[in-house]
Amino acid sequence: MAQKIESGKLLVKDVFSKWFRIPEYQRPYVWEKDQVIELLDDVMQAKTSNPESQYFLGSMVLRRNSTAKYEEYDLLDGQQRLITLFLITAVIRDLATNKQLREKCESIIFQEECSYDNTPERLRIVFDIREQVKEFINDFVKESGGTAKEKESELKLKFSNPKEDISIRNMSKAILDIREYFSTNSIEEFFPYFLCNVLMIYVSADELEDAFRLFTVMNSRGVKLRNSDILKADNLGVVNDSSKRVEYAKKWEEIESYFGEDFDIFLSHLRTILVKQKASISLLKEFENNIYRTSKVKTKLSPLLNKGEDTFKFVNSYKKHFEQLFDNDNFNLTGSFELYNCLNVMKNGFEADFWVAPLLRFYDKFKIDKIINFVKALDNKFANDWLVGLTITKRVDNVNSIIQSIDDAETPNEILQNVCLSIDSRNLIDVIQGDIYGKRAAKYILLKLDLLCHGHTTKLEVPKTISIEHILPQTPNDGSQWKRDFTDLDRDNWTNKLGNLVLISRRKNSSQGNKEYADKKNKYFKNNIELFSNSVRIYHDYSTWTLNDLKNNHLEVLQKIKQGFGL
Repeated sequence: MAQKIESGKLLVKDVFSKWFRIPEYQRPYVWEKDQVIELLDDVMQAKTSNPESQYFLGSMVLRRNSTAKYEEYDLLDGQQRLITLFLITAVIRDLATNKQLREKCESIIFQEECSYDNTPERLRIVFDIREQVKEFINDFVKESGGTAKEKESELKLKFSNPKEDISIRNMSKAILDIREYFSTNSIEEFFPYFLCNVLMIYVSADELEDAFRLFTVMNSRGVKLRNSDILKADNLGVVNDSSKRVEYAKKWEEIESYFGEDFDIFLSHLRTILVKQKASISLLKEFENNIYRTSKVKTKLSPLLNKGEDTFKFVNSYKKHFEQLFDNDNFNLTGSFELYNCLNVMKNGFEADFWVAPLLRFYDKFKIDKIINFVKALDNKFANDWLVGLTITKRVDNVNSIIQSIDDAETPNEILQNVCLSIDSRNLIDVIQGDIYGKRAAKYILLKLDLLCHGHTTKLEVPKTISIEHILPQTPNDGSQWKRDFTDLDRDNWTNKLGNLVLISRRKNSSQGNKEYADKKNKYFKNNIELFSNSVRIYHDYSTWTLNDLKNNHLEVLQKIKQGFGL
């Protein structure tokens, strides 16, 4: 018998005549203030401009839950909007002075049991995810007064607590934002239009497989579903044990919460580790065709990874690797901050991050054995390929060769001695000793220099805002000491070279940058502007900045950089 697939449109009042369940495989609630306020503004604007019009809110993908005693739907897509509608209703309930309005909101949020019409005692939306989320919904949404002014301090605490579940943080903030919105907008004007004129389109299926297919189709047509959402649903669909399915779904949610909007990027690193080829198709197709090898073309090849439990275990193990490498100071791993400092420079200096995949693979296979040696070699190789101007395709191929060599090696030394980590020393030196200011890699080179001057007894922290400062200004004032100490030819030859450049942590002020050397030096130290190690060294060691000073410093930093690259 053919399975039934339905579609149609529902006004909000009809949406809230149905029962919904947020399955364990769903992603957290991630909407932020801009999205919540945009929804409220759009509805209010539609009502104001044409009270008789209908406002289209979005789509829902549903799966009918045949095991329920009443008609219930698993919500595969549309939960961000639906939960926001739920929170809006709770806030309006607690702001309402009109008894009928308050009771209408209460009937939407929670239904008392009625045996005569088979109405269950339950929330309109049941959250089959983390227990903390269920408790939050019971305390702040189900309970009358849960979003009231008196709860504001509790909600702020939950929103500001980084250890709190991501769904709870975002829901708390959404409630506060909705309350603030209705401090200047009328709920009496908003709510009738909201119920009777705002509509959503839905599609639903009886079978989980059909519902997942609809989920995927909706994604290809522009509904904003992330690759990770569909990958999770696809893998949970082949886990037969319900308790394990819940366990894996919760673990996936924790990983998703950890990476946030960068989760798909993390999954792309895992794709690279497995496939070791430049991506030519979407992440989902990569997993389907080249990792799970379920397409007809790949049927003769064994999968690189099995769907279901193997995938969840693989993702979880690499999340732990990532956390160990990037989410602590690594002092306990290596006995110094050297690994932390090296990775910090790579994270902040490189314009691309596909070097992360070989690092994760090395740590997975060899843990901390020669880890610092490998990171330095990886840093030098990745930087070399970028600095000497290799194409992105060639750079990706070189990274994939490193991963393959890790797979093939029995010891870390085999990797460190492998040709895959070799660098083009001649062209690299030409780049570094030439004019580097204005090049995309200038910040990285100066960060690497700072790392070499910093040492590893303390952490090297990189400020969010970094400027590259010329010591000898690009355009010195007429009559300045700069003009007397440097000829026009000297300035053309030396202004943009490594030896004349330093990093500062505040945006460059051109009026300050043209000052005399003594004034500039005094400004940096007296005004307590944070400087980098190399910057501090220069302004501490050099009382003047003549052509000879600049040349001497250039030779010194060039030697440091060469040593850093192992040249």
